[in-house]
Amino acid sequence: MNSLFSFLDVAFWVYEMMLLIRILMSWFPHNPYNPIVRFLYETTDPYLNIFRRIIPPLGMVDISPIAAFLVLRMIQSFVFNLVR
Repeated sequence: MNSLFSFLDVAFWVYEMMLLIRILMSWFPHNPYNPIVRFLYETTDPYLNIFRRIIPPLGMVDISPIAAFLVLRMIQSFVFNLVR
């Protein structure tokens, strides 16, 4: 059971880091054809798009990633409570 908990903890952490990197990349110019950049877009955009459809941007500021992080933390807590 500890190994499952550890695996899930690492999986959530990795996805959170991918989301953070994806968000930070939007502040700087980058090559969208780079395989690493494409991988980040393909793995994080489906999740972020859920929140982008619900929460409109405030001017030029997109606050949907904040909600995405909060919901991801709630999902993580729920899954960890199920595993325990």
